[in-house]
Amino acid sequence: MASLTIESLHPDFGARITGVDLHAPLTDDVVEEIRAAIDEYSFVFFPEQTFDDDSQLALTHALGEPEPNHVKLGQEGIIEFFGTIGNVQPDGSKLGNDHKKTKFQTGNNLWHSDSSFRKVPSFVSIMCAYEVPEEGGETEFVSGRAAYNRLSKEEQDKIDPLTVIHDYVFSRSKVSPDAVTPSHAASLPPIDQKLVRINPRTGAKNHYVGSHAKAIAGWSDVDSRTLIDDLLERATRPENVYSHRWRTGDLVIWDNRCTLHRGAGYDADKYRRRIRQTRVQGKGPTLDE
Repeated sequence: MASLTIESLHPDFGARITGVDLHAPLTDDVVEEIRAAIDEYSFVFFPEQTFDDDSQLALTHALGEPEPNHVKLGQEGIIEFFGTIGNVQPDGSKLGNDHKKTKFQTGNNLWHSDSSFRKVPSFVSIMCAYEVPEEGGETEFVSGRAAYNRLSKEEQDKIDPLTVIHDYVFSRSKVSPDAVTPSHAASLPPIDQKLVRINPRTGAKNHYVGSHAKAIAGWSDVDSRTLIDDLLERATRPENVYSHRWRTGDLVIWDNRCTLHRGAGYDADKYRRRIRQTRVQGKGPTLDE
């Protein structure tokens, strides 16, 4: 990594990277360095960036094909590449704790991988912070790669060939039974994903679970939940968690193929939060990997 300065964030994964202005046009070499850092560290954090939507979309394009926001697409049939994480609206107003949009976003407080409920799930998510609460609002991350490596050889052999059914309606029903509109639900039918994924560049394995993982294909509901819940509980033990305390100007990229994340919550009545998110599509269905 000739041009970037890297500082490790957690024994399992994660890096703080300086020495690059991501707002400026990026050379192919720098983009390749960032891709290599994503493959190695899974979570990369660039502090004190000066961003806007145009520069964020340019960075998104540099890393791959932008992924349409599934909420806008499913609810309104609109292709939109951005989503706002937080309670600040386009007109500058803010929503409180009781607003339905704020409640809907509490689904993000469950451990998950972005878009694991899509046939082609996300490669990376990119988030840039503009307004952050003084208290709360952290985002927590864990490494599915480190979690897989902590399993015994017998456990790894058991889960390597398995397929998991991921279901957006299943996960969001944990927030509210009517959290997903009929059109949104119809746009996201349950989908099969590999339980164990392999990084195509490094060969590193990880397990791929989270709140959207409903059942093991071919298994009973009880046996499915026993395995999925056990894998998730062991992966997300406190000592395995990196908690990112957001600051204005933070630009964060994480690898959805091998990390889980969740929001820690904040008081939307008291604070403003505005973080803009884009995602890069994966290369194809996990079953084809």
